[in-house]
Amino acid sequence: MAKVYFKAVDSYSKTEEISSTARELLTKLVEEENVTLEKFIPLKVHFGEKGNNTFIQSKNYAGVIEYLKEKSIESAFIETNVLYRGERTTREKHINLAKEHGFTELPIIIADGEHGEAYSEVEINKKNFNKCKVGKEIADKKQLIIMSHFKGHALAGFGGAIKQLGMGCAARGGKLAQHANSIPKISYLKCKSCKACAKRCPESAITVDKKAKIDKDKCVGCASCMAICPYGAISNSWMASISKSFNERLSEYAYAAAKDKANIYITFAFNITKNCDCEGHSMKPIVNDVGVFASTDPVAIDKACLDVVDRDNGKTVFRRGRYTLDYAEKIGLGSQSYELVEVK
Repeated sequence: MAKVYFKAVDSYSKTEEISSTARELLTKLVEEENVTLEKFIPLKVHFGEKGNNTFIQSKNYAGVIEYLKEKSIESAFIETNVLYRGERTTREKHINLAKEHGFTELPIIIADGEHGEAYSEVEINKKNFNKCKVGKEIADKKQLIIMSHFKGHALAGFGGAIKQLGMGCAARGGKLAQHANSIPKISYLKCKSCKACAKRCPESAITVDKKAKIDKDKCVGCASCMAICPYGAISNSWMASISKSFNERLSEYAYAAAKDKANIYITFAFNITKNCDCEGHSMKPIVNDVGVFASTDPVAIDKACLDVVDRDNGKTVFRRGRYTLDYAEKIGLGSQSYELVEVK
């Protein structure tokens, strides 16, 4: 049974406490589970889209960075380019935005090259994929610390360690493969022709005449329109099999990204918003801040995050996306059975 270490911190405003807590949990995990640390361990992070203000800022990672330095372990921030057009589409622009958002403590590696062309095909032979296109600089590493922000996601239901692995470590072509057949549907009755979706679409795939319409040849399935529609007129729920298929593809890519690696997972359950840090606009948290989690098992840590967030907020926060855990466990990514070690 996997162990998930957890310490409560009740506010994202407590930066020093969050930073020291992350370090404390990492130290405890390494010592109690006899984890061997490589000489170079990148931190897989999310720099936040331009305009987003609820991503986890790098100052919260200071304790982990200090711990690695004291162990004479070299590190870097590592990320991949996004699928859609924006400030994180190419390496140069991506690095510039990362620095603008304060990620200056370590060198920055964009793992899939300038335009997503640098990848390794990792063989997994699963239901949806035989091989997965993982960012080359990630595929080549023996160990990463996966720094995840626990929050919602328009398509996956919720985002945590599995999403940070699956979508976050995939090269651009791998992201496209995961989004295949995930084209949203617009309700003719609910659509108010406000054009919010068309303005937000990064691929200019939506036009608005009397009603909004999606060009299926241009749509890459990023689900930005689902998140932005103020009337709930855009969804993927008309066919549950598509949603489940996305969860499966996400899990398989997570399996590929973690394959043959001794990864450590640290998840920050703060600024828990309905949608993802890829949304380039201001969002408000939907529930209370919870704390920091650490584990060597991505499935266990995601399950623990869901359970503790529900427990502390007295309700089921994210109902969608839990099939991801079932499928990820089925293919051997990790286990939903875990022991929660609460650190006081």
